Amino acid sequence: MSSIQSALTAIDSFIWGPPLLILLVGTGIYLTLRLGLLQVVRLPLALRLVFGRDQGQGKQGDVSSFGALCTALSATIGTGNIVGVATAIKLGGPGALFWMWMAALFGMATKYAECLLAVKYREQDANGQMAGGPMYYLEKGLGSKPLAKLFALFGIGVAFFGIGTFPQVNAISDAMSLSFSVPREATAVVLTLIVALVTLGGIKSISSVSSKVVPFMAIFYIVACLGVLVNNASALPDAVMLVIDSAFTGHAATGGFVGASIMLAIQSGVARGVFSNESGLGSAPIAAAAAKTDSCVEQGLVSMTGTFIDT
Repeated sequence: MSSIQSALTAIDSFIWGPPLLILLVGTGIYLTLRLGLLQVVRLPLALRLVFGRDQGQGKQGDVSSFGALCTALSATIGTGNIVGVATAIKLGGPGALFWMWMAALFGMATKYAECLLAVKYREQDANGQMAGGPMYYLEKGLGSKPLAKLFALFGIGVAFFGIGTFPQVNAISDAMSLSFSVPREATAVVLTLIVALVTLGGIKSISSVSSKVVPFMAIFYIVACLGVLVNNASALPDAVMLVIDSAFTGHAATGGFVGASIMLAIQSGVARGVFSNESGLGSAPIAAAAAKTDSCVEQGLVSMTGTFIDT
């Protein structure tokens, strides 16, 4: 068991090493500059599009733009925010939170670009439904079928064995076991049945449920967080200063945190930032491709708000 854990740790360190961090954040910075700080300048317009009355009536697609956004958010709000952030701080110290914010800021530009491309290169499948995502624009836009197939293969692997399944079920079953003494096996069975009822109906069923559940979930989450902040208002200035200071100086092994270097803070913040908001991961574009819209730009803006809402 120890050898397996050591191997997984080595692979994790290699994958989330400097090259991938540079690619993730560097791509976001590049797109931010090329798009003229779009995630800030166009954020008011993006929010108006999310909550506007026109939700794709009479336009090509399977679900509303809001439904597509909620489908993407359903996989990010929750486990990624709570377990992901806590793990980042535990591993990288308080400074990891700052780098998570930075990854999200630049990740908004990445999310805009990937979801715009998903709508631009989407196509109708044999069942008459819209299909799109990185595997489609890698093949049709970039002209690389091998890359498209690789993304599809790795995407399935991530969904089954990565952030799509195991961490979610593990976090929920742990919470139910610790809080209510519910057996983990029972929680897993109930979750499987509920997920099957929703997902077997396809994107329309997923979107319908997400559109009803996600807004309530997001409001509850934000209100709960505000309650914690209000109750600890006196500690906020020191906490913010600690986060910023630790982001550039690292953090000593005191106060319950492991000793965290600046590199470890950046690595933990960016990695858990992707876990939290999925910017650059390629999953959100698959949901965005099903949106009822005739403007890939507008859908890119709508999808971009997912990172803003989430992180």
